[in-house]
Amino acid sequence: MRSSLARSLVTTAAIVGISAGSLAGASTSLAAPLHAAKPAAGSPRVALAVNNLGLDDARARNWQLCLNAWGFDAGTVDGQLGTNSWKAAQRMLNAWGHNAGTVDGAVGPNTIRALQRFLNAVGENAGAVDGIAGAQTRAAFWNYNRTGC
Repeated sequence: MRSSLARSLVTTAAIVGISAGSLAGASTSLAAPLHAAKPAAGSPRVALAVNNLGLDDARARNWQLCLNAWGFDAGTVDGQLGTNSWKAAQRMLNAWGHNAGTVDGAVGPNTIRALQRFLNAVGENAGAVDGIAGAQTRAAFWNYNRTGC
């Protein structure tokens, strides 16, 4: 009898709490599960802190070494292509006429298009200049960074 009464009270409290716009009165067993928020359609994409575009640490270090050797200051040569490395790459791509756009360290379509132009210009076949870091672009970037500059 007591458990039946307690269950009824908890259920009633949950209903009152839900209809009042709060789950404060609901027991945890009756509360709805939390779901991860999904970004709204059209919301800006957040760039990853490190984006090696498929390079392993050794090849990413080669890219950083080249950027530093060319005077574009990629920062610490650690094999992790983060914001500083991509800002350096964007400065280099802009300086060399490949039009990466804004120097912000984000690896977006403008940066990818500029990288594709660069890779195609140096004889690595990055494919169409479409701003998508697909398999062919990643393979060209991988091949380019097999050794230092």
